Amino acid sequence: MKLELQKAKVKNITWGDKTALLADGTLQINKEEFLAAAADTEHFKTLNADLARPGESVRICPVKDAIQPRYKTEGAGQIFPGMLGGVDTVGSGKTFVLEGAAVVTCGRIVGFQEGIVDMSGEGAKYTPFSKTMNAVLVFEPVEGIEPHEYEKACRLAGFRAALYVAEAAWKAGAAVDETKAYELPSFAEAMKAYPELPKVAYIYMLQTQGLLHDTYVYGVDAKKIIPSLIHPNETMDGAIVSGNCVSACDKNSTYVHQNNPVIRSLYERHGKDINFIGVIITNENVTLMDKQRSSSYAVKLASMLGVDGVVISEEGFGNPDADLIMNCRKAEQVGIRTALITDEYAGRDGASQSLADATKEADAVVTAGNANMIVVLPPQEKIIGFTDYTDVIAGGFDGSLRPDGSIEVELQAITGATCELGFNPLSAKTW
Repeated sequence: MKLELQKAKVKNITWGDKTALLADGTLQINKEEFLAAAADTEHFKTLNADLARPGESVRICPVKDAIQPRYKTEGAGQIFPGMLGGVDTVGSGKTFVLEGAAVVTCGRIVGFQEGIVDMSGEGAKYTPFSKTMNAVLVFEPVEGIEPHEYEKACRLAGFRAALYVAEAAWKAGAAVDETKAYELPSFAEAMKAYPELPKVAYIYMLQTQGLLHDTYVYGVDAKKIIPSLIHPNETMDGAIVSGNCVSACDKNSTYVHQNNPVIRSLYERHGKDINFIGVIITNENVTLMDKQRSSSYAVKLASMLGVDGVVISEEGFGNPDADLIMNCRKAEQVGIRTALITDEYAGRDGASQSLADATKEADAVVTAGNANMIVVLPPQEKIIGFTDYTDVIAGGFDGSLRPDGSIEVELQAITGATCELGFNPLSAKTW
């Protein structure tokens, strides 16, 4: 399976008569058509759109999802299979990418777990979406709507709008700045290739704890799957999408699934110091039996592939820590070495236990940061969305929103701040 990403770099964003990527890198969007693509009068009382650029004094809140505009130009299927249209297997052919642009969904909260994106100031340091050119959809639900129906409507509206922008830009003649190809051989070939290198797979944990905690694979709620093999290229075509935000810092937005840095890194190292065999997706259900079943099944698949090691990434915290540790321990017990990627909830002073579970086999762990760390976000001149929920979103507390418009919150409230795929700005340096 070979996929070519046709990347067009977006340097600015504006409204205009026609949706197109202009010669200077400006993404021009027809606002009326953009709203029409996202429209859903059955579920939305109002639907508006706004733009947010890096460095502007803008706060987007509460953010539900971020999606990269992509459009398949060659090959089977289309972007977001099972969510928009059919379920043909994707991941081959050619896909057009608006690099540096995002469709961000924002609206009245269902629960308490949507996040904040600041385009400037202290908060901008912690979210990757302060660096993207954002077309923002703002929803207000109709009265009496069931939470799960509103959540679904927001999710699908974002996908439709992102696909519209990419397709329209491509058909308007957008120039491609870079083409990047991704290809892995069949398992039969992979087993014989690079005999001197360790064979490595990726166990890709997907959050599946219920409303606002879910992930979808080809349109199927991942709670309902058993661990499965997936080609890494499928993720680039939107086969895995977010069910909106949980604790916003470590819920993988759809944009993050489309640009999974773990997959990208394993591809880059393939044939150099590892033999990248493939990806195993697994879930993070809430019952003990489900955790035991999924961890055993995921490790069984890794064993059947005959890999020497696995990278395991978590999504979320607390309850999923048990899944992470089960995956680690069972893999190590059958002789498969593990490297874990997680974040920490170590208290505001960093002195508390970082994970809800532990095992002696977890001796190679990468942290994406402490989500309990407190930051103060300065006031922004413009608010896209609604800040009246700030005190109750995950990471906020009574008094988080100050009278002057500044916000005191944990990193937990900032979208993507401690992303456990490494799609975040935090890093550590040895001095």
